[in-house]
Amino acid sequence: MQKSLLLPYFFVVLLSTSCAQKSDKGINLPETFDFTEELVVGNIQNPWGFVFLPNNAILISEKSGKLLLSTSGSTIEVENSPKVYNRGQGGLLDIELHPDYENNGWIYLSYASTEGEGKGGNTAVMRAKLSDNKLVDKQILYKASPNSTRGQHFGSRLEFDEDGHLFFSIGERGNRDVNPQDITRDGGKIYRLNDDGSIPKDNPFVDESGAKKAIYSYGHRNPQGLALHPETKVLWEHEHGPRGGDEINIIKKGKNYGWPIITYGINYSGTEITDETSRPGMEQPLYQWTPSIAPSGMTFVTSNKYPKWKGNLLVGSLAFQYLERLELNDNKVVYREKLLDGMGRVRNVRQGPDGFIYVGIEGKGIYRLVPK
Repeated sequence: MQKSLLLPYFFVVLLSTSCAQKSDKGINLPETFDFTEELVVGNIQNPWGFVFLPNNAILISEKSGKLLLSTSGSTIEVENSPKVYNRGQGGLLDIELHPDYENNGWIYLSYASTEGEGKGGNTAVMRAKLSDNKLVDKQILYKASPNSTRGQHFGSRLEFDEDGHLFFSIGERGNRDVNPQDITRDGGKIYRLNDDGSIPKDNPFVDESGAKKAIYSYGHRNPQGLALHPETKVLWEHEHGPRGGDEINIIKKGKNYGWPIITYGINYSGTEITDETSRPGMEQPLYQWTPSIAPSGMTFVTSNKYPKWKGNLLVGSLAFQYLERLELNDNKVVYREKLLDGMGRVRNVRQGPDGFIYVGIEGKGIYRLVPK
């Protein structure tokens, strides 16, 4: 499919006029839903990930390498956190709890690590337990190779499915013409492991010679959002495009998502990457943003505290510094709304066990959205 040179400019004009748009199907726009934002944990530089412990504490990963534990307004640093490669977009990244955390205590972390082959670092996944404000029983489950001194595209989000499989993302590390399309190499992939780090027997490439057995899908650029759909239980992902072409994808086993052979984006210099936006055998995004919003963090709203948002998708924007609400109908985005506009770079968003939405904003902290 040939891209018109006017296409990027058309989208720029269209999307800059309004972030909230009515669909072609004539679905009525939702009424305004008022809320206030309350600061829950302050003085955080880059809250890349956070999770809620059963005792109502919040465990927070700071990109710089600090793992923080916040309880009743008091925040301390957890000891013995992994040593991170804090360069560019790399550092201490996402954090997730095992679905049976209350019984087994496993905490999962993704981070940029210097261990392994070559100079620099690459994305790793570790599990550990928390004891007396210290990480113990640390186990590295996966380490991407080779290392690179490039500072971009580490990924990385973590998400469990209902069967206890751990999904995680690793960006293509700036090596776009080699890593994403090659299943014998790490980078530009969504991976799936068992909770102990072993390879599921039904992973798509376990029988292919030379393939990285943990790969679940490939052809990705820099995925920084993973969320399990609350009804279908299927994994959704979003990733950074270059200049334009940020994507939301529904992740399917063994599928190729096309980067950089197909894309709706262009080079940062304004030159063309490819003249193709589709090709047989490559998946189309469910939605794409042009211009790029630089998405980070993603969650589905299931809480009764936000009845008008139920079933919606929330995505943070780093570039434009807002939280975006996307209303969905039949796996199509029919309405978009800016929330927290101008508050800062939204790094992550999660729905807490109390039903409230929590938003991590760089340079500020974690906020709770409280309906009025």
